[in-house]
Amino acid sequence: MFHIEPFDKKKHDRAAFTCEHEVLVAYLKERASQEIKKHVAAVFILTPDGRTIAGYYTLSQYAVDAGDLPEEVFKALSLPKYPQLPATLIGRLARSLGFKGQGVGELLLMDALKRALNHSRSIASVAVVVDAKDAVAKAFYEKHDFIELPEPEHQNRLFLPMKSVEQIFAA
Repeated sequence: MFHIEPFDKKKHDRAAFTCEHEVLVAYLKERASQEIKKHVAAVFILTPDGRTIAGYYTLSQYAVDAGDLPEEVFKALSLPKYPQLPATLIGRLARSLGFKGQGVGELLLMDALKRALNHSRSIASVAVVVDAKDAVAKAFYEKHDFIELPEPEHQNRLFLPMKSVEQIFAA
C-alpha cells in the first residue's frame, strides 16, 4: 500500500500534512527543500499514492562523542578510542495524523534503519542516533531497542548500534 521515495516539493502535498508536533509540520513545509539543496539532510516520504504524505523522515551524517557512550556499550562493541565516532542521525521522523494507528511510524523507522545500514557499508557509521521529541517518541524508540545517550545538553537523545541494526535485518 505504501512506498517510500525522496521528497519532491513539486510532487508531494506538504500543505495537507499535519502531525502532533508543529515543529515537524513546519520543517516539512518550510525547510526541507532548502536542507536538501544544501546537502544538510536527505528527506524521505512515505506515500500511498505518490502525492499524499503519510509520514517522513530525515537522515544526516553525525558524530557521537565517544565519551557520551555508556561504558558497557563502548566495551561490548569493541569500539576504537577515538574522540568522536561516525553515526547516522534520524533528525526528524513524523507520521501524519490521518494515518495514525496504521503502523506508519514503524514503517518509517525500519526504512530509515535499512537505509542507514546500507549506507554504513560505503560510509562508516557505528550507530543510528535520534532526538525524541517527547516521552511518547522516546518510548517508541526504546521499544525498538534504542539506548539513551546521557548528554546533558540533549535530553531524549538515543542511539542504536549498527550491529543491532544488522541483527534486525539478518532474519
